[in-house]
Amino acid sequence: MTTAVAVIGAAGRMGSTACEAVEGADDLELVARFDDGDELGDLGGAEVAIDFTVLSASERNVRHCVGRGVHVVVGTSGWTDEKAAGLRAEVEAAGGVGVLIAPNFAIGAVLMMQFAKQAARFYESVEVVELHHPRKVDAPSGTATRTAELIGAARDDAGLGDVPDATEQDPDGARGARVAGVPVHAVRLRGLVAHQEVLLGNEGEQLTIRHDSFDRVSFMPGVLTGVREVAKHPGVTVGLEHVLGI
Repeated sequence: MTTAVAVIGAAGRMGSTACEAVEGADDLELVARFDDGDELGDLGGAEVAIDFTVLSASERNVRHCVGRGVHVVVGTSGWTDEKAAGLRAEVEAAGGVGVLIAPNFAIGAVLMMQFAKQAARFYESVEVVELHHPRKVDAPSGTATRTAELIGAARDDAGLGDVPDATEQDPDGARGARVAGVPVHAVRLRGLVAHQEVLLGNEGEQLTIRHDSFDRVSFMPGVLTGVREVAKHPGVTVGLEHVLGI
């Protein structure tokens, strides 16, 4: 028995790769492809929709799917915890519909975030550097934001104070953004795909946790796992780790 899948944003780089991955899976059937401006309608009879679009469209797409009882796997960047929380009541009211929002579908990236969360309570200093191709429209990346949020929560639980930083003047923002109290830096460079490192430091030592995606196919095992598992997790789930059992 196969699961019927629709891909929203099918003409994009991630969307087209997702279409190929679904078509190559014996237990999944690609029943519809939607691009910018297409009417979603009944989603081609899909049981699960994959959304790789932009945030403004993604929010509408998810609500459309939920309203029709279709589960959604969301890979669109920019979904914050606040936006996900704003969706929870609506999804719960739909009764049994699952929405999985994943900042990153690469298994290694999910492990990187979890390792960083575990390490964060042991180190006084921490910074996140994310590196992507120059076509990426948002900064910092969803992965970097999620990583910083996990690190910030772990530091709070451990009773750690602010990350030490004597900077008093930074008119051009050289010290990067602050997410959950963690400095986050974004690099946009031709030739890159998706990369991130977490730097943790104490007196006399440094721990670096890094993940590199060299091709978008690295995200597809996580996407397909999300498609197969989302129906088992009614409501809104943020993070692929919850369906991986990490």
